[in-house]
Amino acid sequence: MPVRSEFIENAARAVAGVAFTGCSVVNTAQSQPGGRRRQVVVNGRRVKTIDVHAHCVIPQALAMMGQKLEDQKEPEIVIVAQDRIRVMDEQGIDVEALSINPFWYKAERELADQVIKIQNEKLAELCAAHPERFVAFASVALQFPDLAVQQLEAAVKKLGLRGAAVGASVAGEEFSDPKFHPFWAKAEELGVLIFIHPQSTPELAKRFKGNGHLANVIGNPLDTTIALSHLIFEGTLDRFPGLKICAAHGGGYLPSYAPRSDHGCRVAPSGCNPQIVLKKKPTEYLRSLYFDSLIFTPEALRHLVAEVGASQIVLGTDYPYPWQSESVDHVLNTPSLSDAERAAILGETAAKLLGIKL
Repeated sequence: MPVRSEFIENAARAVAGVAFTGCSVVNTAQSQPGGRRRQVVVNGRRVKTIDVHAHCVIPQALAMMGQKLEDQKEPEIVIVAQDRIRVMDEQGIDVEALSINPFWYKAERELADQVIKIQNEKLAELCAAHPERFVAFASVALQFPDLAVQQLEAAVKKLGLRGAAVGASVAGEEFSDPKFHPFWAKAEELGVLIFIHPQSTPELAKRFKGNGHLANVIGNPLDTTIALSHLIFEGTLDRFPGLKICAAHGGGYLPSYAPRSDHGCRVAPSGCNPQIVLKKKPTEYLRSLYFDSLIFTPEALRHLVAEVGASQIVLGTDYPYPWQSESVDHVLNTPSLSDAERAAILGETAAKLLGIKL
């Protein structure tokens, strides 16, 4: 994908314009002596690993929204690109696809446009400065779908970004709403990946209060579950069959209890719209979606493969948040996977989706 020459020329500024921020990380990955990159090997063959789920923020964009870097959740880590690359080397991550969690969905149009512009330009500059290590998902102002269409096209065609990162809803509105159809149509036309990352489930904030970080632990996977279910049941995936969607955190709860979806309209037809006739069983749509590997046990990964197919799973670390500090080993050490499935999950599938040369 082409990258404008001015971004290559200005790439040196990228390190100062992008912050990798998150929780304190206890890194238990296999470090290599002398700071060498960990080489990931499957059955004697070197595998390029691609992490589709890695976060950063743009301090300048935060400031435009009246926010500060130090006000972000648990910002103990603020590192430059070389520090991030060092940790990637330790963990055995060759390429990271960077994304920014949406915080601009309630902004007015002009401000939202400015925020997206600076974020996408800074991400493009960083990727140009380290083309072998980083690609990025664009930000888009989905509260204005027509603007989001323009931003996505410009980000992909002019800046070389590989798709877009979106929330699981837009200020309380579901992605299945027809107002978002132009955005999905443009994503399908461009053939790029849309990475869905949840933002808790604000409507349940009162019930999430108390011990356990429940707004995230429960709220995030629930948010993704609701978003995917609406895309299936409202016929959005039928309308745009060529969409490439990747859901964070293994798709939330949906793959774990998917068969219940096949029985809902039979048990309670009054709760279903007779004008929406799906082309497949609800569970069958899962095999056309993609999911990251950010789940926590070999059994969970085995079950996800059984529900959606190994071809639909890509590596996700959620770095720098330490949910899963040994994501590569999680895939390597899941005994139910074949070597071909391990190689696909670690990088081969993501390479195809993101246009990365293996």
